[in-house]
Parts: sequence; C-alpha cells; structure tokens
Amino acid sequence: MYILLLVYFVTHLLECPFFLFHGYALDPSVDTHQVSCSSYIGAVDEAEKNKGLTVFESGQKKSEKRKKIKGGEAGEIDNFLGPWAKYIDEKDGAKPSEEEQKELDEIIAKRQKKGKNEEDAPAEEKTILHVKDMYDYQGRSYLHVPQDVGINLRSADAPDKCYLPKKQIHVWSGHTKGVSAIRLFPSSGHLLLSSSMDCKIKVNNHNMVPLKKHHRSHSKAVRDICFNNTGTQFLSAAYDRYLKLWDTETGQCISRFTNRKVPYCVKFNPDEDKQSLFVAGMSDKKIVQWDIRTGEVVQEYDRHLGAVNTITFVDENRRFVSTSDDKSLRVWEWDIPVDFKYIAEPSMHSMPAVTLSPNGKWLACQSMDNQILIFGAQNRFRLNKKKVFKGHMVAGYACQVDFSPDMSYVVSGDADGKLNIWDWKTTKLYHRIKAHDKVCISALWHPHETSKVITCGWDGQIKLWD
Repeated sequence: MYILLLVYFVTHLLECPFFLFHGYALDPSVDTHQVSCSSYIGAVDEAEKNKGLTVFESGQKKSEKRKKIKGGEAGEIDNFLGPWAKYIDEKDGAKPSEEEQKELDEIIAKRQKKGKNEEDAPAEEKTILHVKDMYDYQGRSYLHVPQDVGINLRSADAPDKCYLPKKQIHVWSGHTKGVSAIRLFPSSGHLLLSSSMDCKIKVNNHNMVPLKKHHRSHSKAVRDICFNNTGTQFLSAAYDRYLKLWDTETGQCISRFTNRKVPYCVKFNPDEDKQSLFVAGMSDKKIVQWDIRTGEVVQEYDRHLGAVNTITFVDENRRFVSTSDDKSLRVWEWDIPVDFKYIAEPSMHSMPAVTLSPNGKWLACQSMDNQILIFGAQNRFRLNKKKVFKGHMVAGYACQVDFSPDMSYVVSGDADGKLNIWDWKTTKLYHRIKAHDKVCISALWHPHETSKVITCGWDGQIKLWD
C-alpha cells in the first residue's frame, strides 16, 4: 500500500513540469496499462499528435531515414557514387533571392564605379620655375655643369682624401612634409633631386644656389626617384600606383606607367644601350620591367615572397640584386626571370636600403636589426662577417647608406634624426651629428667633395654639412 502511494506521488511530481511544458499530462488516476486518448488531461490533440509520449519515454520522435541518390554498381567506374552519394533533398548551395540579388548588383556596381573614378582620375601635373630665366646669356640651361665652383665637377677621379663633416652650412626647406629620397645629378652632382610625401619633386643646386624648380607630380606621396645616365630624364614612383617619366629641363611628364600595384623602388638600366628600359620593385612581390618606347611590360621577375624594396645593378650592369620584405637577397641575370643566387639565413632581417660601393666590390645593406651588413658584389655575393657597422637605431625605417668617394667612411641616418659616420676599415663609429628633428632617412656624400654630406629627413628639410 505504501509502495503504491509512493509511486503515485512520484508520478504526480514528474507529470507537473511535463504538463507545464507540453500542455498535457497523463491522468494519474488512470491505469497506465490501459492508456487511451481519454486518459490525458489538458491539450488532448497535442497528446494524440505526439502519440502520448510521457516523461518516462524519449522526447524525440524517430525521424525517417534520409535517402541517398542511387549511384550505380561498384563495377561501374563512371557512375558509382558509393558512400559519397548526395542525399535526395540535399542542396548544393543557397542562392540569394531576387531582391537580395538586386541589392548585391547595386553594391558591386557602386564599388566598381568608385574604383574606376579613383584610378582613372589623372593627377594634376604642374611645374613651377623659381628663377627668372631658364637659360643664361650663352643659352645654357641649369643642366649645364658649372665650372666656377672651385672644384672640377667633370672629373672622373675621386678626391684623394676625405674628411669628417662637422657643421651645417645650408638648409633647403621647400618641402612641406617628410622627404622620402634624394638623388644627385649623374657624374657631376651639381643638381639635387628630392621627392617628398607632399607629392612634390624638387630640383636644387647642391652649392646653396636658390631652388630651381619643383614639380607637382603625383596624387599621393612619392616613394622613389631615379635619374638616367645623362640626367636629362628621371623616373618617379609613388603610392598612387603610377611611375612617371619626366624631362629634367622642361619639367614635362613624358610617360606614365602602371600595373595597378604600388611601386616601392625604380631603377633605369645603367647600360648605355639599355637606357630605354627600367625595372620597378612592386608591392605584389614582383619586379616589373618596362620599355619606355612602347610603354609596355617586357619582363617580370616573380620569385620573391614579399614586397620588393630595393634593386641594385652590379657586375658591370649585367646583373642586379634585389631585397624584399621576405628577408632574402636575390641575384638576377638581366632579362632572365629566374634568380641564380638566393641568400636567406634564419638570422637575417629585411634590408630595405642597399648601396653599391664606389669601387663596385661591395653592397652595404641596411638591416632591420640595427646593423649595416656588407655583401660582396662579385661572383659569390658572400656576407663579409668582418664588416658589420653598429651603434645606430633604424628598426622600421629604410635609412639610405652611402660611402665617401675614397671609401674611407660609411654614412647613414637613423630613427633619431642623427647622421652616423663609421670608419670603413675598422667599422668604428667615428662621429654622430644631430641632423634632423625626425627620422634622417637618407645621407649622400658628394662624389667630388672631400667633406660635404647631404641629409634629408621626415621633418621636411634637406641639409648640407661640411
């Protein structure tokens, strides 16, 4: 008797929450062995639908087994599907409705139109001359090498002995934003070409004569510039994804080149018979070669695993060396799109600035671990472990390195705005000058001067030191 009362009481307690959840419950007063539709209280229709499932039974109905598509016999190679056959009611993918498809088409059309407008809109190109006359009384332009500056700028010989610069003697402050690169006129060095993040390219005299002219060249910051052998033309590469060819004398833009990628560096082929060809390191890991006569891409060097930062011609211009964000150094034969030398060590860092020594035997590479590494520029391209220049902070900045004309000193800027000068033979840090308020991104030693060094920084200034 007591056992029956206990069972009744427990059943009643279990049926209460079941009733609250499903809306029906088994009448405790009815014999559980003779259950019918009248044995339930509450939502009787729901009880019939669920076949009277109680708290003591599974709450899940047995679903019908999904049927698969029949896929032939095991001996039929083409038709047999086996266990990989799809279910009959299986859908491969969900397609958007007509309204959703219209909305998607409108969004895509807007994006394409916006991208087209941004890419097709040409940058306004202007050239402003800052002197009264472009030609002197003899009809010579400012490209003419002067002979009244106290040194022979036409000489092919380097100075016998170079000395450390000690003081600032001039400042060019024409740029309104950080200066990204400076280049001296080929051979003579009597003109200074500078590019900046203010989208301008300027031409200055190195001997403190006022500014000659400036070009409003690109719609975004200019990354790199390069003269041809004679200095009559130069190339510019900018973040607007364009490379432009300019006439140095008139300031006219001759040609525009683009492959819709950002060019990080640009170089003319230095060979006299290949001055119509140039190469550019791109953000899409490729080195692209253009012909300025046709404006077409004639070769692509696609082996790097990161954006290409530098291109340097070596071995009498038969080869060139490239460095990349992939922390490697590769050596290429001209016009052969496969690198024949690949240098990458676990300890190596990215080297975003490379300079060839005046004697053509060494490559000075600015490494992101705050060192300047020296590689041989002939045959094996080995790292010279005895020549490592330290003591400056450059991590994160592509500070350009340079040599003195007599190979006595190595110069470089750093992240603190300082000009650092090392002895080439001993690798000792000789001298340090506070040159700029922000990053000193480049330092050039004039090829005909014994102690004149030009620096530029992200403070927008270019300075001459002696």
